[in-house]
Amino acid sequence: MIIIGITGTFGAGKGTIVDYLVNKKGFKHYSVLSFLEKEVIKRGLEVNIDTLVETGNDLRSKHSPDFIVQELYQKAVRVGKNVVIESLRTIGEVNFLKSKPYSYIFAIDADALKRYERMILRGGPKDHISFEEFTQKEKKQMFSSDPDKPNLSVCIEMADYKFINNDDVNDLYQQIEKVFEKMKSPETKNGRQSV
Repeated sequence: MIIIGITGTFGAGKGTIVDYLVNKKGFKHYSVLSFLEKEVIKRGLEVNIDTLVETGNDLRSKHSPDFIVQELYQKAVRVGKNVVIESLRTIGEVNFLKSKPYSYIFAIDADALKRYERMILRGGPKDHISFEEFTQKEKKQMFSSDPDKPNLSVCIEMADYKFINNDDVNDLYQQIEKVFEKMKSPETKNGRQSV
């Protein structure tokens, strides 16, 4: 059972990697966002970036920094298939998955304006914001000394494999295929690339 955790900046293409892994590689998908959306609705709140972040922070502070990913991991173990968990935002979540055998962390990034344009095209419930709001909200999630809060910059730094998604989707697919070749190489031991 391979476990891939995905982290990255807003609108960089986490969902595109997920779709490729699900449709081309047969992975089962679990989403932190879907988990949080259900919790936000359960609490009677409107689904938007602010309520998703606040709810995630609240769950982590009440339970543990890796609580949400632990919940999704337990579901994945019961299924027993290769799994992708999207999207990791705290150091605890990344460390939790890195502690599991045959696990990999993927990080994805792209130029800010490209990411914003993709997000606007996506048009989800959390995507109706200005570019200024987009950059401000992302900035809040990039750095934090609080282990219960998102720290995307460190999560990205901790990744086993990094993708830059500034070109077309086929370029991203080629990057994914190259990574899968590396993952199969003899230098990879227990799911972690040797250094």
